[in-house]
Amino acid sequence: MIALPLLALIIGFAAVYWLPALPSPWAMYVAISILAGADALIGGLRARLEGRFHEGIFVTGFFANIVLAALLSYLGDKLGVDLYLAVTVALGIRIFTNLGRIRGLLVTARYERHQSRGPTGPRPTRAADPPDRGPSAAQRATGPE
Repeated sequence: MIALPLLALIIGFAAVYWLPALPSPWAMYVAISILAGADALIGGLRARLEGRFHEGIFVTGFFANIVLAALLSYLGDKLGVDLYLAVTVALGIRIFTNLGRIRGLLVTARYERHQSRGPTGPRPTRAADPPDRGPSAAQRATGPE
């Protein structure tokens, strides 16, 4: 389970060191694509924690978000409109919203786990607490009220 992310991390580091530098006109599109990928990853983590994760939806959404974000940035660049700012703001809002919900889910799960444990042992009895021995002789003689 952990091998695939580690392999991807190693491949990513190798690509940074061995591949030639990225042309500067592409830098904005690559940055937006990375932001869109981070949004998809955090959204996938949230879906996993909520029990709604589907691998097919995640993979298609991951690549669709990356392509759409880069395409919107490119289109805005060609039209002379700074659409990359709109994409950056929208993705930033989504990332922080998902992170807030993930935090809420983790805190709630921890709180519920702590509450379900209950007390760690039997309640200690105090010397002032008399043992429960049922009704006294006087109460038995009078009967129920």
